[in-house]
Amino acid sequence: MAVSAKRLEVFEILEKVSKAQTKDERVKLLKTHECISLRDLLRGTYDDAIQWNLPEGEPPYTPNRPESVPSTLHRVHRNFKYFVKGLRESENLNKIRREAMFIEMLEAVHPEDAKLLLCMINKKKLPVKGLTKKLVQEVFPNLILK
Repeated sequence: MAVSAKRLEVFEILEKVSKAQTKDERVKLLKTHECISLRDLLRGTYDDAIQWNLPEGEPPYTPNRPESVPSTLHRVHRNFKYFVKGLRESENLNKIRREAMFIEMLEAVHPEDAKLLLCMINKKKLPVKGLTKKLVQEVFPNLILK
């Protein structure tokens, strides 16, 4: 019986992409490790059509210890809908509850994934060498609308 490899966390995938020496390697890594949570993070960061219903900057939160994270970006990405401007799920939440949910998300995931989430909602370039909007559009056509 074959043993399946452990699925990498999103920050681990992007660390590999950052260490890649060539564009072709980056493309291959992104395609090999494609998952909905990675796609959602990339779209949320680079798609100008997605605006976040959260205050800019870094909210007060306590990063989790890397060895004891209760959740992963693979699980919590489903909650992004509560933070996107214009979506019913987000608009129906009161501001304080929405912001508290985001802080809970930041505190539940690995601290490196939390940094990626903060970049995403602030529409800042992800701290990944060689990862650009153009590359994301090339690897995942139709992911970014605007």
